[in-house]
Amino acid sequence: MFNNNTIQRFNDTETPFYYYDMGVLRNTLDACRDASSKYGFHVHYAMKANFNPKVIDMIQSFGFGADCVSGNEVKAAVEHGFDKGKVVFAGVGKSDKEINLALDADIFCFNVESVQELEIINELAKAKNKVAGIAIRINPNVDAHTHHFITTGLDENKFGINAWQLNDVAETLRKCHNLKFLGIHFHIGSQITDMEVYRNLCTRINEMQDWFEDHGFAIKILNTGGGLGVDYYNPDTNGLADFESYFKVFSKFLNVKPGQEVHFELGRAMVAQSASLISRVLYVKNGQKKNFLILDAGMTELMRPMLYQAYHSIQNLSQESRIKNQDKSEIEHSKSEIKYDVVGPICESTDCFRKDVDLPQSYRGDLIAIRTAGAYGEVMASNYNLRDQVQSVYSE
Repeated sequence: MFNNNTIQRFNDTETPFYYYDMGVLRNTLDACRDASSKYGFHVHYAMKANFNPKVIDMIQSFGFGADCVSGNEVKAAVEHGFDKGKVVFAGVGKSDKEINLALDADIFCFNVESVQELEIINELAKAKNKVAGIAIRINPNVDAHTHHFITTGLDENKFGINAWQLNDVAETLRKCHNLKFLGIHFHIGSQITDMEVYRNLCTRINEMQDWFEDHGFAIKILNTGGGLGVDYYNPDTNGLADFESYFKVFSKFLNVKPGQEVHFELGRAMVAQSASLISRVLYVKNGQKKNFLILDAGMTELMRPMLYQAYHSIQNLSQESRIKNQDKSEIEHSKSEIKYDVVGPICESTDCFRKDVDLPQSYRGDLIAIRTAGAYGEVMASNYNLRDQVQSVYSE
């Protein structure tokens, strides 16, 4: 991902910044489109993963839809040219203002998460003399086997409607004449790499589909959500999410009936590997028990390690460049590694990217790359400590 010219460019650029390799993004989108189109599946990009303007412009150019979780994401999707007939709006707490914005935009579908929300959307649509397309988000109570902070499909989670509430849903749908029932929606979590989890999800979707049809509701849309994970440990050797296996599971185990469409909402898998956070070593602190690399990037630029205890591969790019200019004996010496806690400059003890990272001896001014940062990186950046807003740099 980083050749000599790229590293030299980084040396000439003020850090920290997000570096987007648009070639990696393009290859990932190609792979996703190719794998999904085999089965006629519909993919909506989950905009919450990354709404960098150049990133979403490229995603839109591939013909994907947009999965939004706020009114401003709906607005951004429309402004960036996403087909409004491919825009879906999810979220457990949609405000009246956001619902009205989406109604005015004539989006394809609201993914509805409570009986009360059904009533509110119906009321607001009626006031505009419109009919809103809706899908019912159901908690399938399927364990995603991922971090508990990013598990969303269990009965104890705040998202979606539980199976025991479906009779109330059916009764409400029959009374709401400004709603058009399109289908059912699921989302069980994020960073899922075990395909058996998706097989279990298919079983629950099939059961829920039968329930609705038994109660007189025709289903056009089966929306399976997203959650496909990526390899944070080997971004260079395993840079693509396993789109082939992922879509194959649903093709094999989902009971798709004539005239039905299968929809997906992928975010991380489409953008994560396309970006790295590039930072510079401000200080090296050597202690008796710990060595610290203090970077000019911190939790204000990349929150995931602090919020989810998430792993990111960390590289010393300056050392890689130095090695290319050394003789053999110097190279062997340079390969000796030291354990560092790689931390940021923020006045919080949690401001640590990783502990005990094996890195070559590092120096003030060295460039550090924190990999696989294209999802839930830049979008979660903040100005805490009155920090400057992190910048973006793109491959040429």
